[in-house]
Amino acid sequence: MDAMKTHGAFSWSELTTTDPAKAAEFYGSLFGWTVESMDMPMGVYRVAKIGGQPIGGIMTAPPNAGPVSPHWGCYVTVDSVDATVDAAPKLGGKVLMPIMEVTGVGRMAVLQDPQGAVINVISYNKA
Repeated sequence: MDAMKTHGAFSWSELTTTDPAKAAEFYGSLFGWTVESMDMPMGVYRVAKIGGQPIGGIMTAPPNAGPVSPHWGCYVTVDSVDATVDAAPKLGGKVLMPIMEVTGVGRMAVLQDPQGAVINVISYNKA
């Protein structure tokens, strides 16, 4: 199964933190990850890899996020971010961050379930 192409699969993990460079050094040493930096519209994004395969990312919290504690988040692949964002409130959830385009990756949004748990949803660009 390719998690980045399978609706409902967990496909990415991402650390939002105040010091991405320090976090990359810590996790790289702890787990043997290689971490590569890439420039993105919102700043430098660090991609963690094992054996050359990307497994997650490390980033600074966006300025519009307000004060947030460092945390790991996960992404679930969906066939349509639009349909998922439309369905969440009808099922008792909330849209915390509307759909945004991630250059070279796809479209994503941040949702909250009825109990308050937060999850990211993403539709990856077709290769």
